[in-house]
Amino acid sequence: MKKACVLAVLVAGLAACITMAPPPPSFDIENPPAAFSAELSLDDRLAVEDAWNALRRGQTEKATKIFARLGPENPFYFAGLGYASYVVDDLASAEERFLASIKAFPALILGHLGLGQVYQKANQPERAYREYLEVLKIDPNNARAAKEAEAIRAQMIEDLMTQAKNFAAQGNAEKSKESYLKALEYSPKLQEAHLALARIYLKEKNFEQASLHLTAANANDPKNQALLTDYADALFQAGQLSKSLDAYERLLEIDSKNKTAMDRAENLKNRLGVVELPSQYSAIPGLAQVAREDVAALIGAKFREVLDQANPQPPVIVDITTSWASRFIIKVAACGIMDVYSNHTFQPNKSITKAELAEILVRLIDFLKKRGVRLVEQIPLDRIKIADVPRESFYFLPIVQAISYQIVDLAPDKTFKPDQPVSGREAMKSLDILSGLIK
Repeated sequence: MKKACVLAVLVAGLAACITMAPPPPSFDIENPPAAFSAELSLDDRLAVEDAWNALRRGQTEKATKIFARLGPENPFYFAGLGYASYVVDDLASAEERFLASIKAFPALILGHLGLGQVYQKANQPERAYREYLEVLKIDPNNARAAKEAEAIRAQMIEDLMTQAKNFAAQGNAEKSKESYLKALEYSPKLQEAHLALARIYLKEKNFEQASLHLTAANANDPKNQALLTDYADALFQAGQLSKSLDAYERLLEIDSKNKTAMDRAENLKNRLGVVELPSQYSAIPGLAQVAREDVAALIGAKFREVLDQANPQPPVIVDITTSWASRFIIKVAACGIMDVYSNHTFQPNKSITKAELAEILVRLIDFLKKRGVRLVEQIPLDRIKIADVPRESFYFLPIVQAISYQIVDLAPDKTFKPDQPVSGREAMKSLDILSGLIK
């Protein structure tokens, strides 16, 4: 009995002398980045390593004393103290110290990683997400930041989608839209959110906004016929007729027997006055030099509406029967934009020079002005100097006028090269510029 009592006293005494190690902290702490450690002295590197091990063991007092000796000039000072505060749940102090770390050493990821953990623990996922994104900006391969950011993003999307559906069920369309749009900030291609928003906007008859989300949804799933139909209809309702026609034609490519799409496409073509252009038209941009029929077709297609309003008496032309651009040639010749020669030929295959194109463009401008289109010269005529076109040249005035509207250009050396052939791309550019001036 006496021996047992003595043994009990000894065990109690030993227990009193033993210092119990605190449990390790419930957080991950990144190793000090090698790029920063390499700049330290050996003693400081060993001190930082010792402090970091102390933090991992939860020995915050020891770690704090080591960082105090190292001082604020050490790159790990503020971040280390931030983690010391975090371990003991002093989140306000941890936040302050991690912010100080970021301010003092912007390229050190530890401050952002620490703040991410602080904000997660404080149930502020959006702020935590932003901090992890900052880490990935500095270190795109940081596995921890990538994992945490993706986990937060997935949870935020799930929560926001649930909120949006609940608001919709309660009849609160504005709050529902707000949550869906917030979800799209985290996942711009989230199909469910785009479709839900489109349905809300369609119900509100806000066809412009509906078409925006249907555009995004259609880009994600371009062969979905039901989606493409809604998209085309929303564009039609929003007054975006050309885009609507394009959507209906894409729908017909998927289902050529879709009668609704056929009827709507035909209706839109009639409303837009769409002319089916021959395949030769689409080849014009790639031509090294354009012919008269090419230029006639470009003018006829790009200025169709104004030309159709004129409806003058067509001239007699004897050599365009086999030209693919015959209907355009008749129109531009009748309007006096391009000449028919005295022998009633148009010479559709004759190449156009830069000087001849300038004259045609000026004639087109005169025609448009007579039809009430307001066009203003951009450069005064007397300020335009051309090095290779004499004033007595027949083409001098039309070239100067075309330049004054900035629909043709001079070379850097002030030359125009009037006899040089015109490429398809050059002809289209000049006519596109002029078309843009009247819109």
